[in-house]
Amino acid sequence: MMYSLEAGGKRLRPILVLSAAEAVGRNARAREIAMPIACAIEMIHTYSLIHDDLPAMDNDDYRRGKLTNHKVFGEAMAILAGDGLLTHAFHAITRASALGASPETALAIVADLAKLAGAQGMVGGQAADMLGEQGVTSLEELEYIHLHKTSDLLVFSVIAGARIGGATQRQLDALLVFARKLGLAFQIQDDILDLVGDAAKLGKPVQSDVTGQKVTYPFLIGMEKSEALVVRLTQEAKQALDDARLAMPDTMHAIADYLMSRDH
Repeated sequence: MMYSLEAGGKRLRPILVLSAAEAVGRNARAREIAMPIACAIEMIHTYSLIHDDLPAMDNDDYRRGKLTNHKVFGEAMAILAGDGLLTHAFHAITRASALGASPETALAIVADLAKLAGAQGMVGGQAADMLGEQGVTSLEELEYIHLHKTSDLLVFSVIAGARIGGATQRQLDALLVFARKLGLAFQIQDDILDLVGDAAKLGKPVQSDVTGQKVTYPFLIGMEKSEALVVRLTQEAKQALDDARLAMPDTMHAIADYLMSRDH
């Protein structure tokens, strides 16, 4: 479990949890209270990567510049490591309550995670991704895959942090739009980087989507339109962020800009 959890990465999801908690500006201890939730979502993300790399799924040998979990510990232990991280994430969220989150807030966050990381969310998106085929999967179906496989965990991160920060329902609604559009832009940028990125920076092989006959935005609409779509979705995400009227939104804006221009 610790081998993959400490392997590096952008830590985007925990950063979003902490940034959203602080951005609302209504709780001086928001960052401290949100820290267990930030850890929880990184556990969920890491478990999904361990399982995604398995031979039965994407069959990848490297992740974050290191050998994938099953290459080091074997397939059975990799599956169990993922299971352990998934389960422990829910325990971690309960620690937020011990630090000062209300039981109602902690319960809402647990419910969000169960939905957005499960069959209606990330797992459902992964299942659709496994079934997708070049020449068969439509653009609408690809959007479904990206929104659930990738975007739903970003939605959880932003909404969970905002809940800890004391966001109103109107703010939560606006932040939901922000996170969904940001998540879709993030995954389309991943599609682009798989074609033109640097393997050394990415920490994993490039052209894996092509090798695996994966359906991607560049495959369906071309590189130029894909790049333009990343820009448009990011702008729409930032507009939704402005609509949330947060007390301190600058870090969230900076994250959106970084993700649009990232090279890994």
